[in-house]
Amino acid sequence: MQHTEAESELRALMLRGLDGDQVAYRALLKRLSRHLRAFFLRRLQGWPDDVEDLVQECLLAMHNQRHTYQSDQPLTAWVYAIARYKMIDLLRAKSSREALHDPLDDDSEELFDEQAGANEARRDLGGLLQTLPDRQRLPILHVKLEGLSVAETARRTGMSESAIKVGIHRGLKALTARIRSAPS
Repeated sequence: MQHTEAESELRALMLRGLDGDQVAYRALLKRLSRHLRAFFLRRLQGWPDDVEDLVQECLLAMHNQRHTYQSDQPLTAWVYAIARYKMIDLLRAKSSREALHDPLDDDSEELFDEQAGANEARRDLGGLLQTLPDRQRLPILHVKLEGLSVAETARRTGMSESAIKVGIHRGLKALTARIRSAPS
Protein backbone atom coordinates (compact mmCIF):
# COMPACT_ATOMS: atom_id res chain seq x y z
CA MET A 1 0.00 0.00 0.00
CA GLN A 2 1.34 3.40 -0.95
CA HIS A 3 2.02 6.02 1.71
CA THR A 4 -0.67 8.41 0.43
CA GLU A 5 -3.21 5.57 0.16
CA ALA A 6 -2.52 4.47 3.74
CA GLU A 7 -2.71 8.08 4.93
CA SER A 8 -6.05 8.56 3.15
CA GLU A 9 -7.52 5.37 4.56
CA LEU A 10 -6.33 6.07 8.11
CA ARG A 11 -7.52 9.67 7.94
CA ALA A 12 -10.94 8.56 6.68
CA LEU A 13 -11.23 6.07 9.55
CA MET A 14 -10.26 8.80 12.03
CA LEU A 15 -12.80 11.26 10.67
CA ARG A 16 -15.55 8.63 10.71
CA GLY A 17 -14.52 7.71 14.25
CA LEU A 18 -14.69 11.35 15.31
CA ASP A 19 -18.21 11.44 13.86
CA GLY A 20 -19.21 8.55 16.14
CA ASP A 21 -18.61 5.51 13.90
CA GLN A 22 -17.36 3.01 16.50
CA VAL A 23 -16.54 0.31 13.94
CA ALA A 24 -14.33 2.71 11.97
CA TYR A 25 -12.68 3.95 15.18
CA ARG A 26 -11.92 0.40 16.33
CA ALA A 27 -10.46 -0.38 12.88
CA LEU A 28 -8.31 2.76 13.10
CA LEU A 29 -6.94 1.83 16.52
CA LYS A 30 -6.19 -1.72 15.37
CA ARG A 31 -4.28 -0.52 12.29
CA LEU A 32 -2.43 2.17 14.23
CA SER A 33 -1.41 -0.36 16.89
CA ARG A 34 0.30 -2.50 14.20
CA HIS A 35 2.16 0.52 12.79
CA LEU A 36 3.16 1.78 16.23
CA ARG A 37 4.36 -1.66 17.34
CA ALA A 38 6.63 -1.91 14.28
CA PHE A 39 7.82 1.69 14.81
CA PHE A 40 8.82 1.05 18.43
CA LEU A 41 10.27 -2.43 17.84
CA ARG A 42 12.74 -0.97 15.32
CA ARG A 43 13.85 1.73 17.74
CA LEU A 44 13.77 -0.06 21.07
CA GLN A 45 15.35 -3.39 20.23
CA GLY A 46 16.98 -3.58 23.65
CA TRP A 47 13.67 -3.09 25.45
CA PRO A 48 11.04 -5.29 23.80
CA ASP A 49 9.01 -5.41 27.03
CA ASP A 50 8.44 -1.66 26.80
CA VAL A 51 7.08 -1.74 23.25
CA GLU A 52 3.58 -2.95 24.11
CA ASP A 53 3.33 -0.44 26.95
CA LEU A 54 4.30 2.37 24.57
CA VAL A 55 1.76 1.23 21.97
CA GLN A 56 -0.97 1.30 24.61
CA GLU A 57 0.17 4.68 25.96
CA CYS A 58 0.10 6.13 22.43
CA LEU A 59 -3.36 4.76 21.68
CA LEU A 60 -4.64 6.12 24.99
CA ALA A 61 -3.03 9.53 24.33
CA MET A 62 -4.52 9.60 20.82
CA HIS A 63 -7.93 8.72 22.20
CA ASN A 64 -7.73 11.34 24.95
CA GLN A 65 -6.38 13.99 22.58
CA ARG A 66 -8.46 13.11 19.51
CA HIS A 67 -10.19 16.48 19.77
CA THR A 68 -6.82 18.14 19.00
CA TYR A 69 -6.48 16.42 15.62
CA GLN A 70 -6.89 18.99 12.86
CA SER A 71 -8.74 17.30 10.03
CA ASP A 72 -6.93 19.35 7.37
CA GLN A 73 -3.57 17.94 8.52
CA PRO A 74 -2.06 14.51 7.81
CA LEU A 75 -3.09 12.00 10.47
CA THR A 76 0.27 10.22 10.35
CA ALA A 77 2.13 13.42 11.29
CA TRP A 78 -0.09 13.76 14.36
CA VAL A 79 0.39 10.08 15.26
CA TYR A 80 4.15 10.32 14.67
CA ALA A 81 4.42 13.34 17.00
CA ILE A 82 2.59 11.52 19.80
CA ALA A 83 4.74 8.39 19.32
CA ARG A 84 7.92 10.47 19.35
CA TYR A 85 6.97 12.23 22.60
CA LYS A 86 5.99 8.94 24.26
CA MET A 87 9.35 7.44 23.27
CA ILE A 88 11.18 10.49 24.65
CA ASP A 89 9.25 10.07 27.91
CA LEU A 90 10.36 6.44 28.09
CA LEU A 91 13.99 7.35 27.39
CA ARG A 92 13.87 10.03 30.07
CA ALA A 93 12.44 7.59 32.60
CA LYS A 94 15.00 4.92 31.69
CA SER A 95 17.89 7.38 31.90
CA SER A 96 17.08 8.05 35.54
CA ARG A 97 17.52 4.35 36.34
CA GLU A 98 20.30 3.16 34.06
CA ALA A 99 22.93 4.25 31.59
CA LEU A 100 21.51 3.82 28.11
CA HIS A 101 23.57 2.06 25.48
CA ASP A 102 21.18 1.21 22.67
CA PRO A 103 21.42 3.54 19.67
CA LEU A 104 18.34 5.03 18.13
CA ASP A 105 18.17 3.79 14.56
CA ASP A 106 17.76 6.98 12.50
CA ASP A 107 18.22 5.12 9.21
CA SER A 108 15.32 2.73 9.65
CA GLU A 109 11.99 3.14 7.89
CA GLU A 110 9.93 5.86 9.57
CA LEU A 111 6.35 5.49 10.74
CA PHE A 112 4.28 4.99 7.59
CA ASP A 113 7.39 5.83 5.55
CA GLU A 114 6.99 9.45 6.66
CA GLN A 115 10.21 10.90 5.23
CA ALA A 116 9.14 14.48 5.81
CA GLY A 117 8.35 13.73 9.45
CA ALA A 118 11.66 11.94 9.88
CA ASN A 119 13.61 14.84 8.41
CA GLU A 120 11.73 17.28 10.62
CA ALA A 121 12.46 15.14 13.69
CA ARG A 122 16.18 15.04 12.83
CA ARG A 123 16.22 18.82 12.40
CA ASP A 124 14.37 19.25 15.70
CA LEU A 125 16.75 16.89 17.48
CA GLY A 126 19.81 18.54 15.92
CA GLY A 127 18.60 21.96 17.01
CA LEU A 128 17.83 20.77 20.51
CA LEU A 129 21.20 19.05 20.85
CA GLN A 130 22.96 22.29 19.87
CA THR A 131 21.44 23.95 22.95
CA LEU A 132 23.29 21.56 25.26
CA PRO A 133 26.83 22.05 26.53
CA ASP A 134 29.44 19.69 25.01
CA ARG A 135 29.63 17.58 28.20
CA GLN A 136 25.97 16.60 27.60
CA ARG A 137 25.65 16.92 23.82
CA LEU A 138 28.66 14.77 22.90
CA PRO A 139 27.74 11.76 25.07
CA ILE A 140 24.19 11.75 23.68
CA LEU A 141 25.45 12.18 20.13
CA HIS A 142 28.07 9.42 20.33
CA VAL A 143 26.26 6.86 22.53
CA LYS A 144 22.59 7.36 21.69
CA LEU A 145 22.74 8.44 18.05
CA GLU A 146 25.98 6.96 16.71
CA GLY A 147 25.79 3.80 18.80
CA LEU A 148 29.24 3.98 20.37
CA SER A 149 29.79 2.38 23.76
CA VAL A 150 30.29 4.48 26.87
CA ALA A 151 33.96 3.39 26.93
CA GLU A 152 34.50 4.33 23.26
CA THR A 153 32.85 7.70 23.83
CA ALA A 154 35.02 8.32 26.90
CA ARG A 155 38.16 7.62 24.86
CA ARG A 156 36.99 9.80 21.98
CA THR A 157 36.03 12.79 24.15
CA GLY A 158 38.63 12.50 26.90
CA MET A 159 35.86 12.33 29.50
CA SER A 160 35.54 9.62 32.14
CA GLU A 161 32.96 6.85 31.69
CA SER A 162 31.09 8.21 34.70
CA ALA A 163 31.04 11.67 33.13
CA ILE A 164 29.63 10.15 29.92
CA LYS A 165 26.80 8.45 31.85
CA VAL A 166 26.06 11.60 33.84
CA GLY A 167 26.18 13.68 30.64
CA ILE A 168 23.63 11.41 28.97
CA HIS A 169 21.34 11.48 31.99
CA ARG A 170 21.53 15.26 32.46
CA GLY A 171 21.35 15.92 28.72
CA LEU A 172 18.21 13.83 28.25
CA LYS A 173 16.68 15.50 31.29
CA ALA A 174 17.49 18.95 29.85
CA LEU A 175 16.10 17.99 26.43
CA THR A 176 12.90 16.73 28.03
CA ALA A 177 12.50 19.99 29.93
CA ARG A 178 13.02 22.01 26.74
CA ILE A 179 10.49 19.89 24.83
CA ARG A 180 7.90 20.16 27.61
CA SER A 181 8.30 23.95 27.80
CA ALA A 182 8.19 24.48 24.02
CA PRO A 183 5.00 26.09 22.73
CA SER A 184 2.69 23.61 20.99
